[in-house]
Amino acid sequence: MNTKIIFFTVAVFLTGSIYGQENDNLFSRLQGISNRGIDWFNVDGIEITSQKLDVEFSVKNCTKKFPQLKIKEKELTTSDSLLGFRNYYVYKSQEEPQNIFQNETYYFVESPEKKLVAFTFASINKNDKEFERNFIKLVCNNSIPDSIFNSTEIDSINFVGRKIPLGSSCRWMGVNNVQCPYYGQMNWSVHKSLEDAAATVNNQFVSVTSRKGGKVISDTIVNVIFEGVETTARKVVYNFTGARSLLLKMEGSNKLTIYLVSAPVRDNFVSCVMSFWESDQINPSGLPPLLEQVMKLK
Repeated sequence: MNTKIIFFTVAVFLTGSIYGQENDNLFSRLQGISNRGIDWFNVDGIEITSQKLDVEFSVKNCTKKFPQLKIKEKELTTSDSLLGFRNYYVYKSQEEPQNIFQNETYYFVESPEKKLVAFTFASINKNDKEFERNFIKLVCNNSIPDSIFNSTEIDSINFVGRKIPLGSSCRWMGVNNVQCPYYGQMNWSVHKSLEDAAATVNNQFVSVTSRKGGKVISDTIVNVIFEGVETTARKVVYNFTGARSLLLKMEGSNKLTIYLVSAPVRDNFVSCVMSFWESDQINPSGLPPLLEQVMKLK
């Protein structure tokens, strides 16, 4: 047999194997929720949506069929030539506060089955086009496994591979973002590196604490055990001011305690932001019930 053919066959096999392993690693980090025809995803600190409609790929349909994206026809002038599908591509970035860039990418894609699919990618201080291309191909080729999706009716959460029962009083505020009235709130993302998880936590800290309408009362580093791992957390006490403060006081408190953690957890790396109000149920551990599920104070 021709040695060139052998080499080509081996190369294709290895490339396909590596590609498959990368997607398996992605699926181990990826979580999603499907609601009212829109799929919502979270991975690596990136919020993603996709919506597929059985309509023709055209500029008019891109703007008229997805009004929630607020994209105008005059913005649809650029495409990504490396994507492999007919598409339009829009990128927006806004700096707020200084050195914190809120990046949003929009794609309108014609799928292999001739449907129009709209994607959004939102992140802080990130813009990974290679990741976006791969993710779009997975969705358009119907390759996202059903196992990554969570029920909209929440009774438990998949926290980095561990099932945590919560009962029926909690609600999703987004993918990997759960709120339990009087018991606390937490949002998290699973990353491929600890550096990426730490950067995400730091960006969230700057984004949250620099907003108008409040001030940081204290900012300390505390020792914690997070999912069985000894590490440190950034503890921030934030006090809301102004009109919003008055409204919050009527509901019980205008003071919010926030813990920010990045840590290795079960062969993955996690960024996690946990918070609770002064009026929430604080147990003898110093934490409300939801936060106690994943973290202990030392």
